[in-house]
Amino acid sequence: MRLEEVRVPEELLEYFRSKGIDALYPPQEQAILAGLLEGKSLVVSSPTASGKTLLALIAAYLKVKEKHKKVVYLAPLRALASEKYAEFLEFARFGIRTSISTGDYDSTGERLGRSDIIVLTNERFDSVMRHKASWINSVGLFIADEVHLAGNDSRGPTLEMILTKVMHLGLDAQLLALSATISNVKTIAEWLRAGTVELDWRPVPLRQGVYDYGRILFTDGEERSVPRSTYGPPIDVAMDTVKGGGQALVFASTRRRAVSLATRAAELTQRQLSAEERKAVSEASRRILTSGEETSLSRLLAEVVAKGSAFHHAGLEAEHRKIVEEYYRGRAIKVLAATPTLALGVNLPARRVIVADMTRYDAEHGGNTEISVQEYKQMAGRAGRPQYDDHGETVMIPPPSQTSADFLEHYAKGPPEPIESRLSDESAMRSHTLATIATAAGLSKKDLDSLFGATLLAKQVGAERVGRHTEKALGYLLSERLVESHGELFYATDFGRRVSMLYIDPVTGVMFRNAIRRAEPGRNYTAGILQAVASTPDFEPKFPLRSKDYDQAMAFMEEHAPEMLERHSTKAFSDYDRVLQDMRSVMALHGWIDEWREEQLLTRLGVEPGDVHRAVDNADWLLHALEELAKLYKTPEMVRQANILRRRVVSGVSEELVELTVLQGVGRVRARALYTAGFKTIEDIKEAPADRLAMVDKVGTAVARKIKEQVTKY
Repeated sequence: MRLEEVRVPEELLEYFRSKGIDALYPPQEQAILAGLLEGKSLVVSSPTASGKTLLALIAAYLKVKEKHKKVVYLAPLRALASEKYAEFLEFARFGIRTSISTGDYDSTGERLGRSDIIVLTNERFDSVMRHKASWINSVGLFIADEVHLAGNDSRGPTLEMILTKVMHLGLDAQLLALSATISNVKTIAEWLRAGTVELDWRPVPLRQGVYDYGRILFTDGEERSVPRSTYGPPIDVAMDTVKGGGQALVFASTRRRAVSLATRAAELTQRQLSAEERKAVSEASRRILTSGEETSLSRLLAEVVAKGSAFHHAGLEAEHRKIVEEYYRGRAIKVLAATPTLALGVNLPARRVIVADMTRYDAEHGGNTEISVQEYKQMAGRAGRPQYDDHGETVMIPPPSQTSADFLEHYAKGPPEPIESRLSDESAMRSHTLATIATAAGLSKKDLDSLFGATLLAKQVGAERVGRHTEKALGYLLSERLVESHGELFYATDFGRRVSMLYIDPVTGVMFRNAIRRAEPGRNYTAGILQAVASTPDFEPKFPLRSKDYDQAMAFMEEHAPEMLERHSTKAFSDYDRVLQDMRSVMALHGWIDEWREEQLLTRLGVEPGDVHRAVDNADWLLHALEELAKLYKTPEMVRQANILRRRVVSGVSEELVELTVLQGVGRVRARALYTAGFKTIEDIKEAPADRLAMVDKVGTAVARKIKEQVTKY
């Protein structure tokens, strides 16, 4: 179908033509014929790069311009939300306003209502619903991206509940649910009361193969010989495509494995770079070394990138990941070794995708288990670069004990596992039961069962079993005074309502309440508050104690014993050991606010820069929650300590530097330099001439001028 055959305004057609789009892909055509433009709800299940975003763009444009309704775009990850925000932002040429929000869960989100298209993570929209933002009633289209993640252990329950609530809000809203291949798409569509568009079509055909001792066996029967070397099968298979002018994306099971593969590949890719590409990777390497704090990890990344390879995982600084992505898209980086999370995030296609590890460590099973077909399909979906390749390839590297042909049959030809609800998880049930009660003016068990009876879980296991789950959750909420009952109705207490609005697990709320009650006036609880934060189910990433950390952790606990909110005797071993397990996380946060450099955190505690910053962001949110609950319980000393500690965590500074870090452009390094030079307060800076400030290490003339402009306000 030609694009001009679609009933859309000329200005939108012109916009798509400027992007080189003049015809619809088969999944797009099917969605149009299925009633997308007439406002029908649809579940679109088709492979990566098959054009699902175009459908979202058309539907959003029409909903805003013709129906004068708002559009909410839901994404599972911040990186994906940012990518989609950038695309919708181009609609500004049509007078359409777009905004994005991916954090700040205690904000009502009311200001977002000024926009026409609102891009949110699933968790942020859940928070907005809990705050009952008025603009929700004006939404005419909900677009749920990666809807197959309803079956994900961590993200699934929230996605399932927000989609269930959207259907129960009584809105006259259209739903467009997008996903890669779903095997039980009809079940999902029935749950969402939507039609289906299901097509296994890709603009760049995918060839799937398996490595077998020096050759690749493809599903179409072709065999391809691959020169073998001492670098190992994943690198041999990657270099086979690089030598043919392509790029390779290698998925590894762990960060260490990704780093190892990239380091080995770099020895070979450096020989494949053109003069122009050498210049590009040299520039990328320099940018990595000059952005953020230099660590042994960033130096290794810069060294590998300079040779035309790279690794990508959550332990890297966010800026370094962006640089790697930029130069990989620019085709200067030839081999990228990444952990599987990249398959869920930003769009980085390759001519050949290599799945280096077909097993993952599973803590529940206490060993390695084979990855799911769904996970394999997500990774395989990255194969094929639409502008550069006439086909994409994915190659599995099976474990030595497995038969290649069996692996090929199972993963390449087998359907992905059906999406199964994860809402029965106790933590998810507690949180969503509380949220439902907290946003209502009195709710009966029948009302609760009605809502949860409309979930995917109820469709799959029956409403009766779901009712037992909500009953158990209610029991906990009542026993901990988060909820109370009057007659047949349940109401959230002030404590329960605040916990729900703060977007924390009810167990986290109870842990904080108990910590606040234990606090005694006149004592410093810095380490104790950090321990309270790190021990909650909401804190992530957690840094489990390694065997070599025990002595350091016990020494830390002994040194900071007076600051602990709860005394733990070494005689009560199980209790003591439970607290000890949190200590690597506590020590990392404590080291950060003691101004340890990222390299110190890496070498002393094994905590990588990306993890440090995620832990800091998470601790910022949890310290805010603790401060708010301390206000609720009228404990001003705990409010003060939580507030100061939060400011220290955000900036990574000792207490004496907190005042200086309120100035824009003054981070932990400049604040320490200013303090050491005698500028200990904002008043000191206000009185000092700009040229004296400029002489301070790490400041300079331009920064000094900006600082002086700011201090006039104080």
